[in-house]
Amino acid sequence: MAELARVPLIAGNWKMNLDHLQSIAFVQKLAWSLKDARHDFAAVEVAVFPPFTDLRSVQTLVAADKLPIGYGAQDVSEHASGAFTGEIAASFLAQLDCRYVIIGHSERRTLHGETDEVVAAKSVAASAAGLVPLICVGETAEDLETHGASAVPVSQLAIALEGLQKNADFVVAYEPVWAIGSGQAATPEQAQQVAAALRAVIAEKLGDEAAARTRILYGGSVKAENIAGFMRQPDVDGALVGGASLDVDGFSSIARYQKHVGV
Repeated sequence: MAELARVPLIAGNWKMNLDHLQSIAFVQKLAWSLKDARHDFAAVEVAVFPPFTDLRSVQTLVAADKLPIGYGAQDVSEHASGAFTGEIAASFLAQLDCRYVIIGHSERRTLHGETDEVVAAKSVAASAAGLVPLICVGETAEDLETHGASAVPVSQLAIALEGLQKNADFVVAYEPVWAIGSGQAATPEQAQQVAAALRAVIAEKLGDEAAARTRILYGGSVKAENIAGFMRQPDVDGALVGGASLDVDGFSSIARYQKHVGV
């Protein structure tokens, strides 16, 4: 069955935390923790998303020690090159062996005014450079009250997928803005309802095969105590973890949800 091919992904978004020296220590400790626990990376993929300034250090460490941990960037430019001070091209990230890049995180949308169209352009740029866009969608508490649970995320994703090829590799993260950093996560049932609606959008835009293979993550106050409930849902294929990803033991425990909690 197609569903069985979706390897769960536990992704840690560090946001603006940890410098390049701290990132080395963190990734080493995370790798040791998971190795000691005999974590099967083929069964549950683990990736971290450090700040831009840490990426070269993480690349060097992962390559030298042959660590099975993936990594990516927290943002990318929609432009390939040029007079765009402070921007980071997708090709630069590809040269650092990044596999993923987060696009359209709610903080980028709200604090930096990124529109759905910008998210779409960045997704195309990332995909063209061989990166896997991790496209974030989600609604505010006001959106939830006005439009219902899935309307805004569905609309955001439909636009984000406009320029992608049918065979493009991408990940979707549903992050209800009202849950991020609040300590109040969505219920597993709420996450499943939206994830199913998002998968339907992928099928509509890119076809059933794309919908069957694409991983949909939940993000928003994810921790070791609630991860198993989300992972029991048929359309939730992992988590985008914020604050809890800065604690090695906590993040390692989330990644090992299959071991310490029955799914």
